[in-house]
Amino acid sequence: MASSTANLEDIPSVDLMNELLRRMKCSTKPDKRVILVGPPGSGKGTQSPVIKDEYCLCHLATGDMLRAAVAAKTPLGVQAKEAMDKGELVSDDLVVRIIDEAIKKPSCQKGFILDGFPRTVTQAEKLDEMLEKRGVKVDKVLNFAIDDSVLEERITGRWIHPSSGRTYHTKYAPPKVPGKDDFTGELLIQRKDDTAAVLKSRLEAFHRQTEPVIDYYSKKNVVANLHAEKPAKEVTEEVKKVLSS
Repeated sequence: MASSTANLEDIPSVDLMNELLRRMKCSTKPDKRVILVGPPGSGKGTQSPVIKDEYCLCHLATGDMLRAAVAAKTPLGVQAKEAMDKGELVSDDLVVRIIDEAIKKPSCQKGFILDGFPRTVTQAEKLDEMLEKRGVKVDKVLNFAIDDSVLEERITGRWIHPSSGRTYHTKYAPPKVPGKDDFTGELLIQRKDDTAAVLKSRLEAFHRQTEPVIDYYSKKNVVANLHAEKPAKEVTEEVKKVLSS
């Protein structure tokens, strides 16, 4: 107990007050359990921090959670590592148990945003079973609907400055000198995943596996279709309208 008090004493008063104010604001927010569904490049990564802050939710990205569980050597992480070491996929049951463990954290008290799961109807069913045991359910599924051709233009135009992480886009945010970073003049690169061929493969997998998940939740009347081709600020306004209704 003493060490925890000492830690608090080391935190600047301004930070403590800001956290207290944040928690007071969050206490008035309704609980929400939200799933983000959409193909790569549809804008989920842009909107999730906005939703997280606005509604005091925790952001659960299953890939990050798996890596964290493995690194922390939790019982579930050890099981996940055994599967990975064998070159096997981590089972749906195990992923759902890791999510179940994660939503017990204080940061998930008001609810969560799930990103990257469920990808299949079977996963959706297992997730719903787990939530039902807790006496809750998925409140809203945000479907980032966007045409494949728009995604191709978005993704294949992305270029990155490796050492700083700065990103550019040939159409929407071009560098001052084509192919070179604005600040260092160093060459920009394109990620291996940001090619038309890789995108085509990923989109085929998305349409095949994940679109049935949208149908599954549509029958439960919790799907909201967003116009994900619009500018980010307009999509944010759509999201706020949907989650406030």
